[in-house]
Amino acid sequence: MGYLPRVCQFLCLVLSFLKFQATLFSSLSSSSTTTPMCSRQDGVALIQFKNAFSINKPVSEKCKSLGTKSYPKTNLWKEGTDCCLWDGVTCDHITGQVIGLDLRCSWLYGTLDSNSSLFLLPHLQKLNLAHNHFKKSIISSKFGLFTRLSYLNLSMSNFSGQVPPEISRLSKLVSLDLSLNDSPALNENTFSGLLRNLTEVRELFLVGVDMSSIRPISLMNMSSSLTSLSLSGSDLRGDFPMSFFRLPNLRLLDLKGNKNLIVHLPESNWSSPLQYLNLLGTSSAGKLPNSIGNLGSLKHLQLGLCNFSGPIPSSLGNLSQLTYLELSRNHFSGQIPPSLTNLKQLRSLYIFDNQLDGSIPVQASAFPNLIDLDLSNNLLNGALPAWLYTIPSLRFITIHNNQLTGHINEFQYKSLTWISLGNNKLQGQIPKSIFELVNLTDLDLSSNNLSGIVELDALLKLQNLEWLDLSYNSLSSINSNISATHTLPNLRILYLPSFNIGEFPILSGSTNLEALDLSNNRIYGQIPKWMWDIGRDSLLYLNLSYNFLTDLEQIPWKNIQTLDLNFNLIHGNLPTFPTNLIFLSISNNSLTGEVSSHICNLSSLKVVDLSHNELSGKIPQCIGNFSKSLLVLNLERNNFHGKIPTTFAKRCGLKNINLNGNQFEGPLPQSLTNCRDIEVLDFGDNKIDGTFPNWLETLPVLQVLILRSNNLHGFIGNPNTSHPFPKLRILDLSNNEFGSTLPAKFIKTFEALKYLNGSPGSIQYMQEAKRYECFVSLTVKAEEIEIKISTIFTSIDLSLNKFDGEIPEVIGELISLRGLNLSHNNLGGHIPPSMGSLINLEWLDLSSNKLTGEIPQELENLTFLSILNLSHNQLEGPIPLGKQFNTFENESYEGNLGLCGFPMSKPCSNEETQPPSSMTFQGDSKLTNTFGWKVVLIGYGCGMTLGLAMGYVVFKTGKPRWFVMLVEGRLHQRATRSQKRARTRNARRV
Repeated sequence: MGYLPRVCQFLCLVLSFLKFQATLFSSLSSSSTTTPMCSRQDGVALIQFKNAFSINKPVSEKCKSLGTKSYPKTNLWKEGTDCCLWDGVTCDHITGQVIGLDLRCSWLYGTLDSNSSLFLLPHLQKLNLAHNHFKKSIISSKFGLFTRLSYLNLSMSNFSGQVPPEISRLSKLVSLDLSLNDSPALNENTFSGLLRNLTEVRELFLVGVDMSSIRPISLMNMSSSLTSLSLSGSDLRGDFPMSFFRLPNLRLLDLKGNKNLIVHLPESNWSSPLQYLNLLGTSSAGKLPNSIGNLGSLKHLQLGLCNFSGPIPSSLGNLSQLTYLELSRNHFSGQIPPSLTNLKQLRSLYIFDNQLDGSIPVQASAFPNLIDLDLSNNLLNGALPAWLYTIPSLRFITIHNNQLTGHINEFQYKSLTWISLGNNKLQGQIPKSIFELVNLTDLDLSSNNLSGIVELDALLKLQNLEWLDLSYNSLSSINSNISATHTLPNLRILYLPSFNIGEFPILSGSTNLEALDLSNNRIYGQIPKWMWDIGRDSLLYLNLSYNFLTDLEQIPWKNIQTLDLNFNLIHGNLPTFPTNLIFLSISNNSLTGEVSSHICNLSSLKVVDLSHNELSGKIPQCIGNFSKSLLVLNLERNNFHGKIPTTFAKRCGLKNINLNGNQFEGPLPQSLTNCRDIEVLDFGDNKIDGTFPNWLETLPVLQVLILRSNNLHGFIGNPNTSHPFPKLRILDLSNNEFGSTLPAKFIKTFEALKYLNGSPGSIQYMQEAKRYECFVSLTVKAEEIEIKISTIFTSIDLSLNKFDGEIPEVIGELISLRGLNLSHNNLGGHIPPSMGSLINLEWLDLSSNKLTGEIPQELENLTFLSILNLSHNQLEGPIPLGKQFNTFENESYEGNLGLCGFPMSKPCSNEETQPPSSMTFQGDSKLTNTFGWKVVLIGYGCGMTLGLAMGYVVFKTGKPRWFVMLVEGRLHQRATRSQKRARTRNARRV
């Protein structure tokens, strides 16, 4: 009985001992797996590294946009604590050695050179220093000491210089990223070493690294394990190897921004696991092959600005995984393939800036997940598709600059933040649902055929609206006085020209306004003082032209850059202008007084247009050199007098000087030759004296020279250079006192007039500073008018001078001439038959000379000729028959007693007078209403191209009739005043 208790006691002792052993073993085992403290040497190195940099938050500001948290990790590092527990530090769990350092987005600012304690961490396997700022430090060769590195990221940290060849020693690298630094360079030897030694690399990111010296063919030595390659913006040149697209593991390829890289995609047998392909801005060219549709894993395809042409392949509809598709800024033509509507995962679709026509695919179930759509700048027509109104995820619609028709229907969702449908042919009213889109920030419906009334109060619902453009429709407004307590607080851009507004809309809550356009309305009187607070610090652009403003007390917007007040009723003196002004136009008003020298303090000015006012006095001498940025100086039709400023500074930037219609006197300043970019010089209708300024012949791009109606005299003489006036195409020296023979040697060198310079479909107009159009006053087809200068307009006017001798044969070489006026001189001899070569001539005036002989039959070749004046000469013989000569009347020939035949009453010998059949067509009523005069299209062209283009530019205003009567009446008064001055000068000369 006593034995059993002792046995039980023994067993209990044994079990207790075993339990103790198990506990001890567990404790020892647990202790052995605890990470030891980091080595003292590594801790000291890290503290030294920390102390070498300051903390600067802005250097990592881009991290947030990339979804990476940004904060100063090293601030938490404390000396004497376990560095293995520090933020961004990883240690080996056995040795405690630092093997990983992740300091991306840590606000580090300072230099990282070869003496950095970073290189005292030899066991590093992963190193990430991205998104810091190392002040253009050279990438140290000591990075090659980290032979255990498998991951190295030095991107976006402002490194510079050559990528050291020692980087190629990092043979264990799986991922290398040197992107977006301060243009580091990678030479061919270093790159060859990388390709040779990095046999395990899967990710290689060299965005923005200068690789211009590397041959793209060397990329074929890349490891077959490669999954991601990004070389965008690396200045690669030459042919990219086509076989690279067939690498077996390649999932990401980004070559964008290498404009000299020629990329040809495989046209057959192309299968690949590619998920991301970006060739934006490469020189791909040709057609996009159908084989692109074989890449079934593709999610992101970016082929913009690649010079692709032809149709968009329908095989793109096979890419069922695609979420992003960009084909913009190419030359694609034809229709948008209906197969694209199969892309149910697509979130972004960009096909803008192409030549696509036809309608937008209409399949009702198209693009159910679309967020962003941009089809702008094409030739698309038809109605907006129904699916556009029903996709709940859609936020951005951009289809401006097309030819879309029909109505804008009601939107059935409220997710939209951006609608841009401007410059189409849409009609009807603005749908009410647009005013319910509470998230809308941008609304552009400009330049359509929309009609109806817009209640501006309805806009108050769009409290997030930043950009509103309803211009150039047939819309009108009511309730323009938006309450000061209910306004659009975020509004930055407001364009309401041609909106039938009679007063300034109250926008007092829109204090951040940057651009305001209320031009071509009915606004009368002063700019109200409460407007001075609208964008006082933010307003950059203000256009109030074509209104009825009467006073301009001051310009309160201190940062304004563009101020357009032309065609108003503003009187009084010029105000003081803010110093940031770039564009200033107050033309066609009633301003008086003088121009202060204060204008020369506006060093940013590019355009100054004070034309068609009543300003007087002398212009400040500083005008000639106050700004190297000034492109346009237009003081036409004022009452300025005195001498033109004599000093135009070297490197003068002026391109257009117009002082026409003033009372300037004295000679032209020879310092104008410092303005090497001058294209237009118009000093007509002044009192300038002296001889012909031969020195102007050296101006390399001068296209328009107008010196008409001055007191210039003497011989023009011979050119002083071998290529005088190389670009000249408009020359007007009329109504001066030049004498001797016509300047044949000058005429012979007018190279710009010897070649056909455009077709009706290619008309462009001279323009400066983006929106400033160049006008000059000329006599065209016997009428003095102000025209906008087109690239096809060419003319020579030497009339009302004292030239004698014969018309030189060489004039027939100027085949691009459209107008020639040599009237009212003392020219004799025959009309040269070579003038029959002037096949583009639209008007020819040789009247009031002493020309003899017959009218050359060769002039029948001038099939565009609509105005011919040979009157008051000594011509004789038969008038040519046929073509354009069938259209001219007696006035063309009167005063030539020796001429006979139609249309003269004097028949030629053995010939009866009978009017030949002519081809005269009256313009229809639409043309008549549009152009403001009766358009007659005569014979074989009659200068129709130029005539219609000029008619549109000069006479079409698009204003209400009452506006035209008032403004044009004012202009007529000014024109009458100028004509009186001209008649006075002419009478004095006679």
